[in-house]
Amino acid sequence: MIPTQRVYLLLFLGMAIAIAISDIWQVSAGIAGALIFDVILLLLMVVDEFRARPHQVKITRSPLGRLSIGRDNTVTLTVESGDRPVQLLILDHYPTEFGGLSAPLAVTLPQNSTQELTYTVHPTHRGEFAWGNIQVRQLGQWGLTWMNWQIPQSVKVAVYPDLMNLRSLTIRLTLQNTGTMKQGKRMGIGTEFAELREYRMGDDPRLIDWKATARRAAATLAPPLQVRVLEPEQEQTLIILLDRGRLMTAQVQGLKRFDWGLNATLALALAGLHRGDKVGVGVFDREIVTWIPPERGNNQLPKLIDRLTPIQPTLLEPDYVGAVTRLVNQQSRRALVVLITDLVDVTASAELLGALGRLVPRYLPFCVTLRDPQVDAIAHAPSLTVADGYNRAVALDLLAQRQVAFAQLKQKGVLVLDAPANQISNQLVDRYLQLKARNQL
Repeated sequence: MIPTQRVYLLLFLGMAIAIAISDIWQVSAGIAGALIFDVILLLLMVVDEFRARPHQVKITRSPLGRLSIGRDNTVTLTVESGDRPVQLLILDHYPTEFGGLSAPLAVTLPQNSTQELTYTVHPTHRGEFAWGNIQVRQLGQWGLTWMNWQIPQSVKVAVYPDLMNLRSLTIRLTLQNTGTMKQGKRMGIGTEFAELREYRMGDDPRLIDWKATARRAAATLAPPLQVRVLEPEQEQTLIILLDRGRLMTAQVQGLKRFDWGLNATLALALAGLHRGDKVGVGVFDREIVTWIPPERGNNQLPKLIDRLTPIQPTLLEPDYVGAVTRLVNQQSRRALVVLITDLVDVTASAELLGALGRLVPRYLPFCVTLRDPQVDAIAHAPSLTVADGYNRAVALDLLAQRQVAFAQLKQKGVLVLDAPANQISNQLVDRYLQLKARNQL
């Protein structure tokens, strides 16, 4: 039982009456009057709470399912009132690690009604967390007390990588595959035979199929020339190496750089599986700590999510050469090898440059780095003070050093993508789809 503001106002009123009685009669009479007033008020509060107990509301929380890291995840509470109107304050005890409500939800319901209340939580760490009960305060009919109790709704909730982005990406890829975004067959850019058709002006003469034309000649005196239509090979291999070393522990836009890399890994894996590729993933620091062999099919993505979600970054320097060596031993066929990491400059990233150079020309190496948008902002911000000038100079130097390292990678035949960490997933998927369309693998 919690007193309301009305009770405190009545207490002040009782004190004023007691002081007035003391001035007119005696102090003892004023004290006695105040005590009688307080006892009556206390009894009214007790009666108010007892009257409210039979009319407690019912509150349930919708199943939470899998939450996505770095996203606003919606939580829904369903409130059912009884045969009286109610005024409520509701506090859902979500994990303290989440950003969410700063104040209880306030709601007024008419009698015999149901209402859904929603709020959002923003988890910034992956893992399993304990979600507590629902705290409820219901105002008595006389407005003297808040009836306070808890509804048992404690549960364990799991925070996964960005599943929301995977769902939207699935819709986008499905639309592309079903022809909403038409991708016509183009001649001469692929390796897989698609069909035969008649020669047209402008077709590459090297694609003329003389044997097919000769077969037509047996039935036709003047057969049209037959040309082969080729399309990009669909069943290729995509290997993703995800660094979980020291640089990946840094916070970027509220998440660890590794979490951004993990989101990009799953988005790229989803795109590869939708395009019919075999997809495999390796996570490494001083050694490869997780290796998921390349496979195709609908079962591969859930396997990747379950195996990769518990992994956390460490303060160890990554062994790029060891990771590449393990890959070469595991994967003999040509593959697109995407290494997701970060680099500082040529000197600090010499091992990375050497390791990726070993993959050329047997594989198609692709280095993906996650840039901190704050460094870009500092580099392009005006310098209003001496400290701002120093900060800008350092930021510009960091960006310049990165560009030198990327130039050396490109000279070795390595593909490069350097994008802000919070944009890396979409840019990486777009780049992969371009590689597939151009048949660069």
